[in-house]
Order: sequence, then C-alpha cells, then structure tokens
Amino acid sequence: MKPAYEWLYLYAFVNPETGESRFWLVPVLNKQAYTAVMTAFAHSVGAGADHHVLVVQDGAGFHVPAGQGQPPGIQTITLPPYAPELQPAERLWALTDATVAHRAFDTLDDFSEVLGQRCAWLETQPDLLTQHTLFHWWLLSTN
Repeated sequence: MKPAYEWLYLYAFVNPETGESRFWLVPVLNKQAYTAVMTAFAHSVGAGADHHVLVVQDGAGFHVPAGQGQPPGIQTITLPPYAPELQPAERLWALTDATVAHRAFDTLDDFSEVLGQRCAWLETQPDLLTQHTLFHWWLLSTN
C-alpha cells in the first residue's frame, strides 16, 4: 500500500473596513492558480481602469502572477517575511476552520462541501469579519 494525499487550498480576501469577503477553494497552490484566483477576484469586485483594489499579501513564492502580471485594477503590497500578525486575512483561518477542525471526512469532496458552506456563510457575516480583521492601526479609506 502506498500512502497518498489529496490537497485543497483556500484563498480568502477580506476588506477589513467593510467585512466584504470572497473565498475560493482550489486544488493546487501555484502561480497559475494564483493568477486564476486573482482574475476571478478582480472580476467579482469590479476592478479595472476606473476601480482600483489594493490586495495585501504575504510573500509566499506562489503569490506571483503567471504571465502578464496582475489583472487590471489590482495592485498588491507584499508584507515583510514572518509577519502574519500584519495580515488581516490570517484572522480568517480560525473562522473558516471552525466547522472542519477535529473532524474526519470520508473524502476530500465531503471536506470541500463543508468548508465551502462555511465560506459562503462567512460571506454573509461582514460584521463578524470586521471584528476579526479591522486592526486598530488599519488605515481607513477616505471615500
């Protein structure tokens, strides 16, 4: 018998000021997946020439777009290494993990279904997300 693993990755975006969020479950973690998720995110928030969105991210090696760079309207700022306390999205993991931690799932699809439902629910809870991600030092928008 050869042990094998299946993987599922969660991308999460949150606006700490409003609690607006987006989540994507993806089967791989690489530059191509990053590019696809960033493109989907840009489309979902209407980013473009007239609407710019700043994405704060850590410096993971796969947080680099494959090909032509970021989608139109998306700008990124990379946090210093080993500074997860500066990243608002890091506070989302306890919330996303709440329904899957300490449970065994028969299949990755079962796990994905439960996690996906949790993420969909979190997208309807902006006040909860703001409570967890709006740091006291976070700069608020001026518009």
